[in-house]
Amino acid sequence: MKAVLVLNAGSSSLKFALFAIEPELAEHPALSGQIDGIGATPQFNAKSAAGERFEEAVPTTSSSQREQHRDALTHLLDWLAAHNPALEIAAAGHRIVHGGDLFSEPVRLYGHIMLKLKKFVPLAPLHQPHNLNAVQAISAMAPDIPQVGCFDTAFHRTQPAVAQAYALPRKISAEGVKRYGFHGLSYDYVARQLPSVIGDKASGAVVIAHLGNGSSMCALRDGRSVASTMGFTAVEGLMMGTRTGSLDPGVLLYLMDQKGMSSKDLTNLLYKESGLLGVSGISQDMRTLLASAAPEAMEAVDLYCYRIARELGSLAAAAGGLDALVFTGGIGEHAAQVREKVAKLSGWIGVDIDPEANAAHASRIDSPSSKVAVAVVPTNEEGMIARYTVDVLGL
Repeated sequence: MKAVLVLNAGSSSLKFALFAIEPELAEHPALSGQIDGIGATPQFNAKSAAGERFEEAVPTTSSSQREQHRDALTHLLDWLAAHNPALEIAAAGHRIVHGGDLFSEPVRLYGHIMLKLKKFVPLAPLHQPHNLNAVQAISAMAPDIPQVGCFDTAFHRTQPAVAQAYALPRKISAEGVKRYGFHGLSYDYVARQLPSVIGDKASGAVVIAHLGNGSSMCALRDGRSVASTMGFTAVEGLMMGTRTGSLDPGVLLYLMDQKGMSSKDLTNLLYKESGLLGVSGISQDMRTLLASAAPEAMEAVDLYCYRIARELGSLAAAAGGLDALVFTGGIGEHAAQVREKVAKLSGWIGVDIDPEANAAHASRIDSPSSKVAVAVVPTNEEGMIARYTVDVLGL
């Protein structure tokens, strides 16, 4: 089997998917999974298209997180070769969080490109180094495999300058402090599916809500990004699983001055201790909160939905109206109660959903009286990376 290996390397995990490309690129992976616990006790988990599951420990001889990343990739490549001797990995496609202003489309990864991408590490310190480490590890282990970088920021480079600007001194903005937006791989994939789901409205004013542990929303016009909730980092915008979303910067000054919190303390607060987890005090998992009878759980859910509805109004203004609202991501695709709450809060703008269609997770859930098309479209970021990779390399 000739295939593309898709990789998404995080600080403590390595997600992967294998897409066959003969006779043409498969829509779904032949194998997918992840290696968790990197930096501690790495564990390999995978699932085949037929539903067969594989689990095993990943041997490692180092306590270094970077070295364990390399051990994880070595284990993955060895495992793939052992379980499918006829497998030919034709290319590797990587999710790279930040492409800055330089990259508005996927690129083949060479040495000089990697040097440019390293300059964006300060803009995404929690993600970019690990993304690039995986590229370097593949280059060292399998130098003949061509690699392609696919950027979470690229889809948003079509936004007008005014949508990307912060009200900061020009010298700071000139250093690259601006709104970049993220989840672009998901938005690109979903946008390509919309004509078959909502017809001509796909070219109108559309807002896509990518709702999951990381949540954001994007306004589109003619299928192109015009505004997004995430900005300079992936912590701005919506409340998320453990992230605050938008926060008055005065709160951070207060915590620094009055509570003595350091940069590290604030990073943990913003990224790991807040959001659904922080508000509920119970869990970051929406499924757990929806099943809970605790009032704190519902308070967290209500705040999450309120923030979505508020951002919807803002994005509709940026898009010049609202022809369609599209839900995607783990919560967007599976949490009917969240979609229902958002719809009720957004009735003023013409959103109305059919309860039965919503409960059934149908692709179209708007009621006959709704002025706005409302859809549920599963995302496929790995499939988008595979498509980019095939296109860039001409496979």
